Amino acid sequence: MSPPLPSQPQTAATGAHWGEPGLWHWEGHSIHWRVLGSSDAPALVLLHGFGAASGHWRHNAGALVEAGWCVYAIDLLGFGASSQPGHQRHRPLDNRLWARQLEAFLQQVVQTPAVLIGNSLGALVGLSCAVFSPQWVRAVVAAPLPDPTLLLPVQRRRGRWERRLQRAVVTMLCRLLPLELLLPLIVRSPLLDLGLRSAYSDQSMVDRELRRLVAIPALRPTAARALRAMSIGMTLRPRQATAACLLRRMQQPLLVLWGSQDRLVPIEVSQQLRQHKQDLELQHLPGVGHCPQDEHPELFNTAVLRWLARNLVVG
Repeated sequence: MSPPLPSQPQTAATGAHWGEPGLWHWEGHSIHWRVLGSSDAPALVLLHGFGAASGHWRHNAGALVEAGWCVYAIDLLGFGASSQPGHQRHRPLDNRLWARQLEAFLQQVVQTPAVLIGNSLGALVGLSCAVFSPQWVRAVVAAPLPDPTLLLPVQRRRGRWERRLQRAVVTMLCRLLPLELLLPLIVRSPLLDLGLRSAYSDQSMVDRELRRLVAIPALRPTAARALRAMSIGMTLRPRQATAACLLRRMQQPLLVLWGSQDRLVPIEVSQQLRQHKQDLELQHLPGVGHCPQDEHPELFNTAVLRWLARNLVVG
């Protein structure tokens, strides 16, 4: 069971430690989450991107609460302060498992359908949950929605032996890669800053707080095994779990925000989305990189709140 929710949290509305923290136990794992705002307000759940955590919404939660929402955020399995499991063949660590985690969080902690807002990987998780558990998702905001499959032609269904060979090769390569040595080396070297700066157009946003938010989870003893597990899981996920297939099945309203200066996933990828879901709304954010919610929070918050006001009734 989750700890009781405060009706008026007495904690910060900004910074990486915003909100009231909590621990929730799910299927043998410890999951870190946080909340800000009155539990009587409609629910909104924030989903971080790859390598980040719930603290990455440090510039957004307060503004969303002021607009009338109760804001939750969760550290996905393998990230932040949540458990970092290893690879299990029959329980791959991919967006399907994260969507199951999110569905259980909505059922057991939030206890009401919610709007989901995701950055990068978090957007794919939100989309997955909207398709697999539609009764718990009111709408989704994706900022942005990266998936390499959006640029690939429709592939034929692979035979059983082809799938087995791919699984064997991917698993072997991921296990041979010495992540236990490489991950701490990267985190403690200038490579961390290089990676973070590639996600931001405004380099001044890469501050000490952001470095700590990414580095501390990556230095945990179990981080390498979790990275290996999600690398295997995401590479081998079935076609039905890719963004293209999920978009065609999604029924809820969808807003996609994409930074015009995104160097990790170029804005041209966004043009592929409407062929899979014609009724989505796509907005390009000028001068912003891959993390619009953190790099230009005022622009991001305004775009989200205006869209929600047009598409959903708060209250």
